[in-house]
Formats: sequence, structure tokens, C-alpha cells
Amino acid sequence: MIRIDARTSIDESLIEESFVRASGPGGQNVNKVSSAVQLRYNVAGSPGLDEGVRRRLAVLAGRRMTRDGWLVIIAQRFRTQERNRADALERLVELVRQAARPPARRIATKPTHASRLRRLEGKKVRSSAKTLRGKLGLDFS
Repeated sequence: MIRIDARTSIDESLIEESFVRASGPGGQNVNKVSSAVQLRYNVAGSPGLDEGVRRRLAVLAGRRMTRDGWLVIIAQRFRTQERNRADALERLVELVRQAARPPARRIATKPTHASRLRRLEGKKVRSSAKTLRGKLGLDFS
């Protein structure tokens, strides 16, 4: 069990790892060794996440979340399987940590009296400038 905060945790039994061949660094070794890690985490079946965290996690994960509720993280940044495995787990924990933090509530505010006056003064200046651009009211007939 990986603890995120007091109410949120990741059950390690719901994490599946598979190892595949990686693209990127590794030279000829990359053609022989499966060093990339594909980590799959069952978000939908996780008892350690409440519904709000699940929803925020789905939004944060984007295309990495499957329709049936699995989060897929592919790590192939490093040359060794162990480092890629640690990287994938670290990225999973960070993603869940971000989802566990509820968004800050916006506090509605009103414009100050001075800002209202500045806005109205600016409107008057623009209005007079546009009025001066118009035709003169002279009639020569």
C-alpha cells in the first residue's frame, strides 16, 4: 500500500507491470532487452481512491486512461528496466497526488469603486475621440 495522504492510497495489488522493448537510448542493447515498462493501474477498482479523486485523475490522465478505468503509463526514459520501473511508479504516485489535491475554490469579488471610475473615464475619452472623427454639422446649402 502506497500512502498519498490521509485518505488516499494506492493498492499495489492493482498495479500490473509488463516489460516491452524500448525506443530511444540503449544502442544495440535496445534490440535485445525489454527495458521499457508499461505500468497499468486499475483506477476504477481501487478502494483507496474516492470518487472525486477518480474524476480528477481521469481528467489529468487524459488519453492515458482507458474506457474501462485503467491508467496506462509507459516509461522508457532510461536504459535499465529497474530505473524505468521506478520512473513509472514515481509518475503514477505524482499523478495521484495531484488528483488528491482538491482544486481551490474561487472567491467571487467585485470591482473597486476606483476601478469603476477609471473604466467610465476611459469610456468617456474613447467616446469623445470617436465623436471628433465624425462629420462636422455644417450645412452650406
